[in-house]
Amino acid sequence: MDLLWALLTLPYAPVRGLTAVVGVVAREAEARQHNPVNVRRELEELDAAVAAGELSVEERDRAEQRVLDRLTGGAGRRAGGTPPATGRSRGPGRERGVRHDRRRENRRS
Repeated sequence: MDLLWALLTLPYAPVRGLTAVVGVVAREAEARQHNPVNVRRELEELDAAVAAGELSVEERDRAEQRVLDRLTGGAGRRAGGTPPATGRSRGPGRERGVRHDRRRENRRS
């Protein structure tokens, strides 16, 4: 049965091989992109470009934020400089790790 299956799917072998090669290339590119050594090198190149007058400080800050966002996988800051919305708002006195029980507060009054 394996021999028959191999013969029937032989025309698709180049597609399977290409898919495997693309997967290997994508994994390697992602590994290089997130490698801290490469990120540090990019940040140093940005600083050198500012020192040479090729970039302004604002342009360097934007490029640096993109590099750091790529490293952390986060959205980083928005164009206006505000952090992205988290979806849930914490009101006053709603810090993380602090439990607020209104029933207890009402009993004390």
